[in-house]
Amino acid sequence: MPPATSRQATEAAQTPSASSRTAGKALARPFLGMIDPVLVDDPADYPFPGSIGRKQAQAIWIWVARDLCGDIIDMDRVERSVMDVSEIEPLMPQIMTRMREAVAEAGSKIEAARRIRTQLGGDEAYERLPVMLNALRCRALLIKAQGFGKAANTIPDEAALGVALQSMPLQDPQVAALLLHAAVGQVVNPSRLVAAVVRLVGNGDEAAIVRSGFGPLIDALLAHAQSNICALQPIGPFADIDLICRSLDRFHKLIRAVTGYVSVQRGSRWGTVLGALTKRISERIEPRLRDVVPNINQSLRKGREGADRLDTDQLLAALNGIYLLGTIRDCRDSLALNAVFEQAWNQSGEALEMHIGRNLDALRLNPDDKLTGTRLDFGIKMAEIRFNPEYAETLKRARTAAERRS
Repeated sequence: MPPATSRQATEAAQTPSASSRTAGKALARPFLGMIDPVLVDDPADYPFPGSIGRKQAQAIWIWVARDLCGDIIDMDRVERSVMDVSEIEPLMPQIMTRMREAVAEAGSKIEAARRIRTQLGGDEAYERLPVMLNALRCRALLIKAQGFGKAANTIPDEAALGVALQSMPLQDPQVAALLLHAAVGQVVNPSRLVAAVVRLVGNGDEAAIVRSGFGPLIDALLAHAQSNICALQPIGPFADIDLICRSLDRFHKLIRAVTGYVSVQRGSRWGTVLGALTKRISERIEPRLRDVVPNINQSLRKGREGADRLDTDQLLAALNGIYLLGTIRDCRDSLALNAVFEQAWNQSGEALEMHIGRNLDALRLNPDDKLTGTRLDFGIKMAEIRFNPEYAETLKRARTAAERRS
């Protein structure tokens, strides 16, 4: 099938952008999942050569399916998520040829570039077209790279891991960037990768790592760290606190893999990205930290006016805050929250001891008070996380003794 004619291109330029036409419709994953290993969650303020933001990838996919290859791709089936990747794989040589020709034309003709930018919905997706083309070209290798990442978890020592890393196509930085990004997503302890690289290079100097061809590995670590920030946005008592804590822990491991082994120069690109990511994630976490103690106070004390009632949402928010506080304690080296954390940590311990003591006294006076018992159970659970299981066991015995006083 020949590329789209000039008449078709003109008609495409006169129609609404791909993103506006598909608003509210259920779209399949970009390229039906072919490039999932190199997609990162938005917002991705810092672009990297080995990854693509999901929004940009989706805009490119819609542009390809509707505007560039609408004659060979059934967009209706794509929107209904019934098209299988096996159906589009035979079309990929033709699709990529059209994409390359469109990019080449945009590079030489201002009007063509303007038209594609309009169809993509902005400059960000347009600028990621070369990375998308590389990702599609390497789509079969991305799955193998993920397998490499899983296998790296079982390689016993740094020397053997270094030998394995040298099998990456380091002579082609663009391909290496994509494959290393796909691999890092499967690595449990990314610090082992950087330690192996430092061993190969002979030192952790930033410039030496770049000269050795392993710069894309550090880019991949930073890109994955940036992608984890999006999970910290949800708020409210029903936010997925487990997801938030896992993302925070993963961010910490990725950042420590860089800062723990590489001498990053202040003002360099990596240094700038590290500083910005630390600032952004700390700004998202800080309001949550400031809410920990107020939530404990409001959830574990009896209301001062009216009939006593249990605020389960408040209890859940307080418990989630303690879980988050424990995670931040383990990840604080990768955050800029020392003063706020210390305050929340100390005050939460004092608040828990006070409210648990008051609820124990109340339960001794009225062992049948179910609301006080529930508050006490939540307080003991929080104490187990904030202090230790042994202290929680002591509190449980005190609770049992208080009920027996009846």
